[in-house]
Amino acid sequence: MIPLVAFLALTGTSLALPPSLFINSTLTLLECLTTNAIPYVTLLSPNWAEYATTFNARLEYTPAAITLPTTPLHISQSILCASRARIPVQPKSGGHSYASYSTGGRNGILQINLENFNSVTVDNATGIAKVGGGVRLGNLALGIWEQGRRALGHGTCPGVGVGGHFTHGGYGYSSRAFGLGLDQIVGLEVVLADGRVVYADERKNSDVYYAMRGAADAFGVVVNFYLQTSPAPPQVVQWSFSFPQALSSVSAAVGTFRGVQMFALDGTVVDRNLGFGVTISNNATVFTVHGTYFGSLTKFNSTIMPALLSRVPYTPASDSKSVVEEVDWITSLTLLGGAPTLEVPLHGYDQRDNFFAKSVTTSEPFPDEALRSYFGYILDKGVGVKAPVSWFAIINLYGGPDSQITTKTEGFAAYSGHDDFWVIQNLNGTFPSSGLTFLNGLNDAATVGVPEHGAYLNYVDPTYSRAEAYKLYYGEELYEKLVGLKKTLDPRNLFSNPQSIV
Repeated sequence: MIPLVAFLALTGTSLALPPSLFINSTLTLLECLTTNAIPYVTLLSPNWAEYATTFNARLEYTPAAITLPTTPLHISQSILCASRARIPVQPKSGGHSYASYSTGGRNGILQINLENFNSVTVDNATGIAKVGGGVRLGNLALGIWEQGRRALGHGTCPGVGVGGHFTHGGYGYSSRAFGLGLDQIVGLEVVLADGRVVYADERKNSDVYYAMRGAADAFGVVVNFYLQTSPAPPQVVQWSFSFPQALSSVSAAVGTFRGVQMFALDGTVVDRNLGFGVTISNNATVFTVHGTYFGSLTKFNSTIMPALLSRVPYTPASDSKSVVEEVDWITSLTLLGGAPTLEVPLHGYDQRDNFFAKSVTTSEPFPDEALRSYFGYILDKGVGVKAPVSWFAIINLYGGPDSQITTKTEGFAAYSGHDDFWVIQNLNGTFPSSGLTFLNGLNDAATVGVPEHGAYLNYVDPTYSRAEAYKLYYGEELYEKLVGLKKTLDPRNLFSNPQSIV
């Protein structure tokens, strides 16, 4: 009993509960899990680290227990056991939450690990893929490709899980063609706070369907996604242009980005088949415009490339960062993923990083005032040895002509970013405390002259208060609607983390 008491003391240190109450709650949880024969591990289990280690090494937490369900009933019983013990619940799909919210964002929660829900099945008559809640993006892409040459719009990292990615946005270079991840969800099999397993779509349990597409962490656990796939493009042009001179001065950087932005607004050459972004880092030579084009290399070289380069005041460098090549769909995803293969192990995924990230979203093109502020901050504080940390920024185009992201109406889902034009991700690499101040300043600099701006939930920033998070991620009107749904679907706030809807 002494080791168990020590374990309970460790896991309960960050909860606002008297030690005796927390110990009783955890004992109640473990007894319930055992009685219902639900597979689980605790801090005392020899394989604990395999399941409890967070992707972001900066934010490590200790759950009260981690269940390893193999059936929807196991998930339901896990939730009911946690409810009985008054212990919060969060699911883990891939575990890539920037704030470690799949581990609760605090000690002492029940984590429901979904790695055993890893099947991908495509109905070739409808193109709808049934995808387990623990599937990772690389395996998803391979699965639907192998079952009919199908594709989905989603992110580039093969190890990211579908759970948080698809329910809180889900952007990739193909999103302007196919929509965000959540736009492609046509149905969900969800376990709710009362333990019920329900199917939800636009007609059945539509309130659940709405809330889970944008705020799933506060409403339930997805057992299976039903995703509308599209035919994979027959060829993809993978392209990148490096402009080292762009960071020679503030005016050079502003002029270069302004040219890229003018190109992004040109509906005579830009359509849904073109997805791209701008990457900047503390290496003074890195200002790169890169993306994909779903079309022929001939069309790209004769029309799209000249339209872009004619608006940028510098010639792209002839180096490894400037590339134009035509590849097939799977090769494109593999190159974007940065790994030799898209395939990810079903068990034992062990990639980690140490970082802090922030984001800025805006529904309008950036004004010169914001660009001068942003690049002025970068050149004053962020280049080379001036920067206290290694960092990079990616500015991705969501909107613009023919974007399939921006076609969705306001009430389509519990997601406020369908009208986004640009989304910036500012991110530190290996993280010391000095990086927090630097990155906050970088983020603030991008919002000068941009009164209406938000943040992207998949780049979650744990330093925001609940009030700040609600405003930036959802906005007041959507937040109030979600509060009403929360009172109905999870009145005891079982599904919770430090920024979830209450």
